[in-house]
Amino acid sequence: MRLLFALATILLFSACIHQRVDLIVHHAQIYTVNNEFSMAEAMAVQDGKIVAVGTNDEILKEYQSDSVVNAHEAIVYPGFIDAHAHFLGYGQSLFAVDLMFVPSWPEAIERVKAFAAKHPGKGWIKGRGWDQNRFPGKEFPTNAELNSLFPDRPVILERVDGHACIANDYALQLAGVKAGQIMEGGLFIMQNGKLTGLLVDNAVKVVEKKIPEATHEDYKDWLTAAQQNCFATGLTTVTDCGLSSDAVDQVDALQKSNDLKMRLYVMLSDKPSTYTSKYFTGGGYVTDRLSVKGIKVYGDGALGSRGACLIQPYTDKAGWSGFLLSSPAHFDSIAAKLIGTDFQMCTHAIGDSANRTILKVYAKYLKGKNDKRWRIEHAQIVDPADLHYFGDNNIVPSVQPTHATSDMYWAGARLGEERLKTGYAFKQLLAQNNWLPLGTDFPVEEINPFKTFLAAVARQDSKGFPADGFQMENALTREQTIRGMTIWAAKANRMEKQVGSIEIGKKADFIILDKDLMKVPTDSILHVKVLKTYLNGERVF
Repeated sequence: MRLLFALATILLFSACIHQRVDLIVHHAQIYTVNNEFSMAEAMAVQDGKIVAVGTNDEILKEYQSDSVVNAHEAIVYPGFIDAHAHFLGYGQSLFAVDLMFVPSWPEAIERVKAFAAKHPGKGWIKGRGWDQNRFPGKEFPTNAELNSLFPDRPVILERVDGHACIANDYALQLAGVKAGQIMEGGLFIMQNGKLTGLLVDNAVKVVEKKIPEATHEDYKDWLTAAQQNCFATGLTTVTDCGLSSDAVDQVDALQKSNDLKMRLYVMLSDKPSTYTSKYFTGGGYVTDRLSVKGIKVYGDGALGSRGACLIQPYTDKAGWSGFLLSSPAHFDSIAAKLIGTDFQMCTHAIGDSANRTILKVYAKYLKGKNDKRWRIEHAQIVDPADLHYFGDNNIVPSVQPTHATSDMYWAGARLGEERLKTGYAFKQLLAQNNWLPLGTDFPVEEINPFKTFLAAVARQDSKGFPADGFQMENALTREQTIRGMTIWAAKANRMEKQVGSIEIGKKADFIILDKDLMKVPTDSILHVKVLKTYLNGERVF
């Protein structure tokens, strides 16, 4: 009897010294991505947060759980964070004509025809992804074939960067576009006195406004499809750059119904309705999975469509320097509006003239060192004389490494050899504040974070070109790149206290990989696989 009592006492004591948690991960190689970039073997999760990180012995002796993951020495990183993307736009693209990597305009037309056959009727045909730089001759297409094929059905096909499109004549008629029409920050391209259907920058919006309003079910389809693909690539937080308040309403509703689990940082679009919306007048909006604390402003267009605003003319188009999408006075007015708020000003600027304009506006209001974390999105071409504005005023350059490896085939033709050297200067930009957030700009690029890693570290595209890297003087180290895809991306969103590293008190967003990005050979980076993705301690992939 005494033996049984003693045994029961021992068992009871043993149970008492083990703290119960929701999840234990052990026998892993955990990159915490803390300040020291230290390693751990195990961690415990309770109520969606990390409660302990340590050795296998420490965690297994201290904690018990009904959910225990033996990682068998697999690699664990914090969940990847995309610092600049278009999550909703990507979801929409999954339900449109896929024109990514299309090698010619005739092939694009064939894809449109196939899509129309599967989706008959009179509704709009939308597509995205074409890039004339991939076509023989690299000339912009016209809408002639679309007019012949779809005389009474509107078609709009966006360029890969979203800064230009081809619309057929029926779509132009619905939008009331006339030959010779002009507008600030936009172009309606003509040939021989006739519209070609090519619209650049703000002109695109004139036609897009005629597309019927989306339903709640549309949003559900788009966003859940997008999150499924993102979780599969190891993304647990995405920065969505430029949503309307109505779109944020849909995101919030789907998160509250638990249909949408992806963690999102949202920038509201710079338009009049934004500044009267509850999200802005209320000083922002934050839930467990949604943070609305930024305003996306559009400085200029894209280099590929020659809409980026340059100080000197394009090398391949004499007398043409691109243009700003709004007046400098407009950018100044937004900065004046935001400087007294908790909102980040996040401005798209690609050309060196656009970057100079925005940097000077920021400097006027920030007045030196600060923690506002106002951002320049892309910062692709920055005159060396303007780099100091970033460091002097703690302005955050938010860059996308795959833009460099996508553009390298033709950027030199646009910019010339000397000016190209000041482009995609990630290492120089990193030196300004000693941290640099990384993203993809998907669906402009693919959502794959491993391509981001390859482009940042080796400055190569998915084909391994060039073998010696593109302008390797601006390559990042592996540790810098991991930080850029996790904790620095979180910091750019002012979320570094919640996510971005595996530390006690932070949300349990992490991924398990089959190979170690810190050690895998360069030519094997794109073969690394995501085995599992966890968000708030819940396995979502």
